[in-house]
Amino acid sequence: MSTNGAAKLGTAVVTGASSGIGKVYAERLAKKGYDLLLVARRADRLDAIKHDLTQQYGIQVKTHVADLENAAQLENVAKAIAEDDQITLLVNNAGTIFNGLLDGVTVAQLYTLVNLNILALTRLAMAVLPGFKSRNRGALVNIGSVLGFDGYPYAPIYGGTKAYVQNLSLALQAELAGTEIVVQLVAPAATVSEIWDTSGFPLSNIDPKLVMSTEDMVDAALVGLERREKVTAPSVQDDHAVTKYLDAGSALFVASQQTGKPAPRYTN
Repeated sequence: MSTNGAAKLGTAVVTGASSGIGKVYAERLAKKGYDLLLVARRADRLDAIKHDLTQQYGIQVKTHVADLENAAQLENVAKAIAEDDQITLLVNNAGTIFNGLLDGVTVAQLYTLVNLNILALTRLAMAVLPGFKSRNRGALVNIGSVLGFDGYPYAPIYGGTKAYVQNLSLALQAELAGTEIVVQLVAPAATVSEIWDTSGFPLSNIDPKLVMSTEDMVDAALVGLERREKVTAPSVQDDHAVTKYLDAGSALFVASQQTGKPAPRYTN
């Protein structure tokens, strides 16, 4: 196993690792000294990345070719990471997007969004967390989106799946409070990625000034992870904006628990 100085970093799992955000995560983590388990559908790309990273950084890289939309293949990946006690980091990056109004989304696209953005992410988190808990060590990084912060009419299902990722991440943070396990929600705005090619809304339609490079996004997210941020929004300068957003949700939940009767404002 590779080491960074005297400290063993262990193995990082990155899903959707053959391109875009996942590929950059793999490169950055390899540079830090992590061994890698890379998961993606495209074997040729994974093999090329494995060759480059082992040659450049002298780390161990394993690959697992899988379509995480497929239940059987997802279970194979979940089993592999559940049984590997060297895993210290899971980057739940695999995901997809389809833009358009709700009545413009096909049933097949609906299932793809839910299966990949919700079911696969949750299943892999379930697989890795027992080991993290038993060792009281580990980090879970869930890639969400700023579209999870608010209802956006042109990506209602995608935004809904990312709101789920946010809610799951916050719930796990509460569950694991007091442990050495870190759960980070990363919420990028528009970022260079191949998923735009099939999204129905090409990246070229967005003002280039508003689009973050993949490298900048991942680098910012890794800084947030080092700081143990609960929510990292790479394009947001005012960290109080994030805190206020989270505090408002918590306050609303507390307010909802004060009585078992309708609030007076709903009485005639």
